Amino acid sequence: MTVSRRAVLRALVATGAGAIAGTGAYGYLYGRHELELTSATVPVVGLPPALAGLRIGLLTDVHRSRWVSHDDVVQAATLLMNQRPDLIVLGGDYVTYGDRDYVGPSAEALSSLSAPNGVFAILGNHDDDHDMPAALAARGVQVLKDARTRVRLKGEDVELAGIRYWTRRGSDIASVLRGATGMIILLSHDPRRLSDAASLGVPLVLSGHTHGGQVVLPLVGAIAAQKFPVVAGLGRRGNTTMFVSRGVGTVYVPVRINCPPEVTILTLQNA
Repeated sequence: MTVSRRAVLRALVATGAGAIAGTGAYGYLYGRHELELTSATVPVVGLPPALAGLRIGLLTDVHRSRWVSHDDVVQAATLLMNQRPDLIVLGGDYVTYGDRDYVGPSAEALSSLSAPNGVFAILGNHDDDHDMPAALAARGVQVLKDARTRVRLKGEDVELAGIRYWTRRGSDIASVLRGATGMIILLSHDPRRLSDAASLGVPLVLSGHTHGGQVVLPLVGAIAAQKFPVVAGLGRRGNTTMFVSRGVGTVYVPVRINCPPEVTILTLQNA
């Protein structure tokens, strides 16, 4: 029997469509729930010797919603707490599209978080400027909205500076940093602030926002996150190190492919 070229093409298209559908189904049913603990050693230029070995827990992009359940968030918080970090950073986007129905539930799901040197948070582009920070603050989290706080760690002053997602101008970031005397850690939801941080001499930036691309395709990569200087993990510009977490939740579509959710333990060392 002769098989036409058209029939072969139809079969290939059907096979490809089936593979895509199957991959998407896996990403929805399983991929978005396969939470991982990521441990990373982070080189920091000029890190005071006493701070070598400092462990920071990073949890970001919860996106509590109909697709990201209370149990999903509690699991992430529990996994991080089991590591007993020295301090904890929350990187923003606790809900999706500012949905106030989930502001309280998101904060409540994170309420078990504690650390010897505090829990600190910044806001993402999906967070409102009042209700979400108030809900976090009511549960003992210090929210940094274009603000800086000094923490004494192992005998050294560390300046934690947190900026809003919409704080984008280098001059505005410089205003937040002005007067800092200890080592600076910039908390920025959006990793596109890396160039500003490098120009301001910030040694370390912690970010989220990208979800690691959320969907990462073979040979193509993270299509939705190519505009970011660092999509996930470690990056460097000059003397500035950045770490970007893939986060916990999902946005736009409740799917993760080749990009599992994570909570992170970062161990600082001198570069």
